[in-house]
Amino acid sequence: MIAVLKHEVKTYFHSLTTYVFGALLLAFVGIGSVLYNIQAAVSNFEFVLSFGSLIFVIIVPILTMRVIAEERKQKTDQLLYSLPITTAQVVVGKYLALLLVYLIPLCLICFYPLIFSHFGDVYLLTAYGSILAFFVMGSALIAIGVFISSLTENQGFAAGIGIAIILFNYYSVRLSEYVSSTAMGSLIAIFILILGLTAIVRYLTKNDYLAYGISFILVAGTTITYFVDSTKLEGLLPTIMKKLSLFERFNVFVSGIFDMTAIAYYLTVIVFFLFLSVQSLEKRRYN
Repeated sequence: MIAVLKHEVKTYFHSLTTYVFGALLLAFVGIGSVLYNIQAAVSNFEFVLSFGSLIFVIIVPILTMRVIAEERKQKTDQLLYSLPITTAQVVVGKYLALLLVYLIPLCLICFYPLIFSHFGDVYLLTAYGSILAFFVMGSALIAIGVFISSLTENQGFAAGIGIAIILFNYYSVRLSEYVSSTAMGSLIAIFILILGLTAIVRYLTKNDYLAYGISFILVAGTTITYFVDSTKLEGLLPTIMKKLSLFERFNVFVSGIFDMTAIAYYLTVIVFFLFLSVQSLEKRRYN
């Protein structure tokens, strides 16, 4: 794993992608600092991070699109399979390298509250708590990007899908106000999600019985719930969209509350998508 980490870090710092990622993140946070902390004279640095979180829609797919997709395209992933390490160690090594690239500009951002504190009252505890949450949220988004990259050998396709997914997650709370809150609307949405889950399980495992078995159980359970007590499905779709939003949970930290449940949710997302990435590579190895 250490060898993979060192190789990836060396590769990243010899590529333009890393510097574009850091420059865009610093530029966007810098613009937010000018707008909020300087022009508007607002002492809350966490508002800047809330503004800067939008840049994740662009920079995360740019950073993660090549991490596994390029290996598959150049067929160098076969070399990874021949190394005396597990697939999980390969994925974790690549993921840690991405976190290191992400952490460097974030360390520079950590100086912003200290600088502004010399010119006014800055809530340092809230500011640094929000920076920590900003890091963990970005780490969760990077884990999602790694999984998307593991599904294809086309970097452009991986970046496009990543942008669409993160953008939808960013606006999911606003979109939840326009979706159906009826039981029938929730039922249809759940069926669509089940179809997507079935496709993912079938792709990762190549096991039709497992994929369709899971699909049948979920569809049957949802249908029974609808006919027994449809009120349980009312408003379920908007609630799901709000609960799954990574960005909405970050707004709790911006409000000055250090929410451990949000941190636990981010860590769960990281573990889940890294697990899916491992399964995706394992499928290719056995094929």
